[in-house]
Amino acid sequence: QVQLVESGGGLVQAGGSLRLSCVASGLTFSRYAVGWFRQAPGKEREFIAAISWGGGISITSYTDSVKGRFTISRDNAKNTVYLQMNSLKPEDTAVYFCAADRSTMLGEKAYEYEHWGPGTQVTVSS
Repeated sequence: QVQLVESGGGLVQAGGSLRLSCVASGLTFSRYAVGWFRQAPGKEREFIAAISWGGGISITSYTDSVKGRFTISRDNAKNTVYLQMNSLKPEDTAVYFCAADRSTMLGEKAYEYEHWGPGTQVTVSS
């Protein structure tokens, strides 16, 4: 049974940093692309970043609003993908989800991912 669990969310002041983790189990992790999405109250789920499958150099993709501030990375030995978030803004406040799929390369649509975690809350105060 595939399971994804996010952690690392919390309350931070604007300008601060958080590192989210997504730990996977029940799958050959290196064969899965992983994406991070977020959803704020009353808004649709939004793509944040993705990292390709593989054991060597991974390809990454970001939405424009987080480029230069967020970094996605993976450690296949730990079955974990990270999202380092710097220079956080109040508009980054949302529930953050990680998702995994074997078929997508760098999917930016939620429907491209089969497996999802329950999410972790990130709140950025002004």
